[in-house]
Amino acid sequence: MAQRAGLTQSQVSRTERSDGRAPHIDDLATHAAALGLRLSIKLYPDGSPVRDAAQLRLIGKLRDIIGDGFIVRTEVLAGGRGDLRAWDVVLDGPIQIAIDAETRLHDIQALQRRLELKRRDSRMPRVILLVAASRHNRSVLREHREALSSTLPLDSANVLEALREGRAPEASGILVL
Repeated sequence: MAQRAGLTQSQVSRTERSDGRAPHIDDLATHAAALGLRLSIKLYPDGSPVRDAAQLRLIGKLRDIIGDGFIVRTEVLAGGRGDLRAWDVVLDGPIQIAIDAETRLHDIQALQRRLELKRRDSRMPRVILLVAASRHNRSVLREHREALSSTLPLDSANVLEALREGRAPEASGILVL
């Protein structure tokens, strides 16, 4: 079998014995093919199917602070037909405000590009980046605030005040909750 699989006998033996570690899927497929078999794998749910629970909690915090004067819509498509991008929240009021919620900040440049493209394609007059108030996120925002200022000039305090009063902030900005 090792010869048919193009492997050494020790490689086959290690996979068969498993040596306390799970074999790589490529190795299993190679072994199966050498025996004239096709590898088939089934997947079963494990844990909660809701993978964005933290983001939903963050959006819940936003809903709690929004004043009267806004209609809240979630998962609003950002582009045209066939475009699967969506805003996490859109506030309909005096003007529309698109909101993207981030529970953990990673790549600031990619985030900024994504926001700008969605804003362009959906023609949203205001965009708010809603960020979870974690130590990591606050650190990232302090370090990269200048880079984000052209896209999101308002700070959290200004955005929060406007939303609590049920009015649109005067520009796009960041809201940390």
